[in-house]
Amino acid sequence: MDALQVNSRAIHDEAEYEQEPEHEPEMNSFGSSSDEKESVGAPEKVATTEEHRQQQSGQDLERQQTMRSTASYQETYPEGGLQAWLVVAGSWFAMIASMGLMNSIAVFQAYTLSHQLEGHSEGTVGWIFSIYTFLAFFGGVYIGPVFDKYGPRWLLIAGCACTVGALVGMSFCTELYQFILSFGILGGLGTSLTFTPCIAAVGHWFKARRGFATGLASTAGGIGGIVFPLMLTALFDRIGYGWATRVLALICLVCGLVGISLVRSRLPPAQNAKAHPDFRIFRQIPFLLTTLSIFLLEFSLFIPLTYIATYAQDQGFGTTFAYHLLPIMNAGSVIGRALPGYYADVVGAFNVCLFSVALSLASCLCIWLPLGHTKAGIIVFSLLFGFGSGNSIAIAPVCIGRMCKTQEYGRYYATTYTVVSFACLIGIPIAGSIVQANGGSYTGLIIFTSCIYVGSAFFLVLAKTWQLGWKNWRARY
Repeated sequence: MDALQVNSRAIHDEAEYEQEPEHEPEMNSFGSSSDEKESVGAPEKVATTEEHRQQQSGQDLERQQTMRSTASYQETYPEGGLQAWLVVAGSWFAMIASMGLMNSIAVFQAYTLSHQLEGHSEGTVGWIFSIYTFLAFFGGVYIGPVFDKYGPRWLLIAGCACTVGALVGMSFCTELYQFILSFGILGGLGTSLTFTPCIAAVGHWFKARRGFATGLASTAGGIGGIVFPLMLTALFDRIGYGWATRVLALICLVCGLVGISLVRSRLPPAQNAKAHPDFRIFRQIPFLLTTLSIFLLEFSLFIPLTYIATYAQDQGFGTTFAYHLLPIMNAGSVIGRALPGYYADVVGAFNVCLFSVALSLASCLCIWLPLGHTKAGIIVFSLLFGFGSGNSIAIAPVCIGRMCKTQEYGRYYATTYTVVSFACLIGIPIAGSIVQANGGSYTGLIIFTSCIYVGSAFFLVLAKTWQLGWKNWRARY
């Protein structure tokens, strides 16, 4: 236990003692209270008991913790300071190389469809990126528990190596199976090894301000989603696909090394921490309902994120404009990740997440469907959907954190996103098949995406009301 933890525990306990004048008497090692000893008038026995307690405390301090001190240790957080914000900064840099890459897959989808994999259908090529997103979340089933028990360092080292290796390998790919092996499998594992411990580590340093801190760290995905597509679009014509992808690998390497040097965990492992998943936590009905909501949310989220460029090309817009829609969407995502994080700490994470789902639904039905064929309409849709989806990505982990102790945050978070990973696996190919079944029209896909968002909102409301009671459905939570 470091000095910061000891000081925070002492301050918290003193404040709690002053606020509770009618506190319960502490129990001595024989099961009797010191107040009871004084009331029976046995000073010699009291002295003997006190000496015994002092000897015991010198031998085993942890056994002498009171209920108050133990609770304050579990619930006291720095909520700021140099070390805490360095962890947020490290998570930001590390997630540039993971979530920034994930938010750029539409560029690779559109480019490979028109170049290396020109003879394949959208649904077939979509399997590359669906496997990537699947493994990015499914890998957390073990990564989360390993983080809870051993911390983030070696996970981040492995994640950085896998991500860089995947991009370098993909720069030489010409066949479908090669893209699946390099970007789909190796890249997905690298993103999972980086993304999960970065989100969980922030939770070790913040609780009251967790939404704000997580939102700031998550803006990395939006920034990467702006910079990477613009950079790749420019470099594809200048130096070719291969070297453009290797430049991206170098940037991910540098950002990953910064993350490795700064990200730290703080709390010790929970007493029952194991490096294995435990799906028995789904017995908690609010947690199960929250997981189902996030499952549907991620299912629908990756459809516009992956197909926005190909949709624009289908509507007759130029290739350059189509590629630039992804940075526009990610620009909205940056604001959507940072600003709502602050309000999540004020009005509740579940309420903010519900707002983001409603906004994403409205952007699909009210803008994308009727106005997506116009330049102004598709730009407005990209901004609004980016804002709503960025909000969801940043706040969903905070909703999970409301269901567990912080020492178990990695396990709960990873278990949720293990289930969510299957949405990512099937979402992109299903979307491609819907477009193909409609003769290239995207109308059915837009309606399908909207219906999935309705289901997500339903389960999110159900989870909140199950946890708080039906009379408190409007409560701050």
